[in-house]
Formats: sequence, structure tokens, C-alpha cells
Amino acid sequence: LWVGEDSGIDNTDGVRTDVLEALKRLNIPNLRWPGGCFADEYHWMDGIGSRAERPVMVNTHWGGVTENNHFGTHEFMDLCDQLGCEPYICGNLGSGTVREMQQWVEYLTASAGPMAELRKGNGRAEPWQIRLWGVGNENWGCGGSMRPEYYADEYRRYATYCRNFGDNQLY
Repeated sequence: LWVGEDSGIDNTDGVRTDVLEALKRLNIPNLRWPGGCFADEYHWMDGIGSRAERPVMVNTHWGGVTENNHFGTHEFMDLCDQLGCEPYICGNLGSGTVREMQQWVEYLTASAGPMAELRKGNGRAEPWQIRLWGVGNENWGCGGSMRPEYYADEYRRYATYCRNFGDNQLY
């Protein structure tokens, strides 16, 4: 999907044009990101700002490949705009924190405040409208091998601190 703007592969804003066109034909209603077990190791702040300065990590779920974080929050939101679909953001429950997810909600949906200022500094003045949010990829296996009762408690804790900003309502 992501090849970057400087790739020899035909692309639109870094996304392979052939894949983009195929996805458009599917007319998908929403798109979830990050996907799969990677969501519970992904730290969203690693995927904002200058791509040259984004930290690199090893993706242990996809064969130990290097993830350069060049496809991050703004790139995902641009992809959703290109596809005309609703974004669905999956927060990191496995290795993340409530604060981390709360700040991601604020970064994306607040019109004022520290995270909104950070977003504005990264080139997006207006907040996005994002209703769909997931708390972790899954509560078993790569999501942390949680008992249902433990996950329910964690979910309630995340739901308490991930708040609505402006007229954006979280679901």
C-alpha cells in the first residue's frame, strides 16, 4: 500500500495508485488502522511529524520487518479522504497507556489545546471528525492474553479518559 512519494511505483501521495483505485472500486464504508496485532505495539506519536525524524521499530508480528513509521496518522487520514470512507482508529491497549490514547483522540479531534497545537504544527489546522475508535486489537493472544473481566475493566478505564472534543462523538 505505502511506497512513499519518491517511489518508482506509480503512487498518489505515497499510496500505490493501483491499490488506491482497487480500494475505491470496493466502496468501503470504513477503514481500520493500525491493523491486527501491530495495533498493540504501535505508538502513534512515532507516526507524526517529519518522516525523516520518525523513529524506526521492529514489527515482531510481521516477521521482524523494520517499520519506519512513514505511514502514520496524517497519511492514514489522507487515505480515508481519498477513499471517501470513515476512519476507524485502533488504540494501543497492549503496550500503550490510557494517556497515549487520550492524547491521540485530542490530537485528531480537538480544535484547541496542546495536542491540537501539535497537529497544527504538523500541517493540519482543522480537527478531523472520527467517531469509530477501538480499544486494543483484541484482548486475547497478541492483545495481551487478557481475561475477559480484566479487558472489561481496562476498556471502562480507557472509555473514561478518552473524551469527546467539540462536536466529535466517540463510539
